Amino acid sequence: MSFTTIDIERREGIEIVTLNRPDALNTLDSKLVEELTDYFLGLHERYDVRVVIMRGAGRAFCAGLDLKGWASDSEQSSRVHRGLKTQQRIARIIKLMRSCPQPVVGLGHGAACGGGLSLLLACDVRYGAPSLRMNAAYIKVGLGGADIGSSYLLPRLVGMSVASELLLTGRFINAERALRANLLSEIVEEDRLLDTGLALAADMLATAPMGLRMTKDALNLNIDASSLEAAMAIEDRQQIMMATTADHGEAVAAFLEKRPPNYQDR
Repeated sequence: MSFTTIDIERREGIEIVTLNRPDALNTLDSKLVEELTDYFLGLHERYDVRVVIMRGAGRAFCAGLDLKGWASDSEQSSRVHRGLKTQQRIARIIKLMRSCPQPVVGLGHGAACGGGLSLLLACDVRYGAPSLRMNAAYIKVGLGGADIGSSYLLPRLVGMSVASELLLTGRFINAERALRANLLSEIVEEDRLLDTGLALAADMLATAPMGLRMTKDALNLNIDASSLEAAMAIEDRQQIMMATTADHGEAVAAFLEKRPPNYQDR
């Protein structure tokens, strides 16, 4: 795929996705939304990509929506219809990030506001530089603070009290408080962000491919499980499925022979 607003760098089973509108602080315009949608949609069929790292070029991760980056809709439709169409286009990225089989590692620095916050929330793991500042900017422009998945994802990450504070006010949260609130896994210097993400991705690559995919799937399903029994039922079925794979047999053999496993995703 050829893109103009995102850069893709491949390193073995890892792809590094860089939002590449630095002069506009990587704000979401129509083209960036289109390309992120195409990229994450394509990942659902690309098992050769096992881990994705997302970051922003320049001074910011993503400063939110580019209010000037949307062409006027020529269709004879109401403002509500046009607005909802745009809203759903942006929201689709978040759903695709959560449903793609690859873990997504977010590397945040500078501003991550509005839609930029939502992109980070949709990542499976987040690392932040000391410069990272995030807020639910939507409520600051006369809209609600619940937008692009924020009211679903944020309370599950930080709890209802902190989520309510941030969404009801649009207050900024810096890297240190985000770490304390479990919104980040670690704070690392900006020049070490990529190496930190790659080190985590390397640990993920050392696992069986199907096991990695199914673990993300179980986490997605069980965050809303109705009971411990329901969650464990999903786990039981996954483990029995994976116990029949060739990769499980290879892992057992490698353990007994004291060598690294050679997984084939079979």
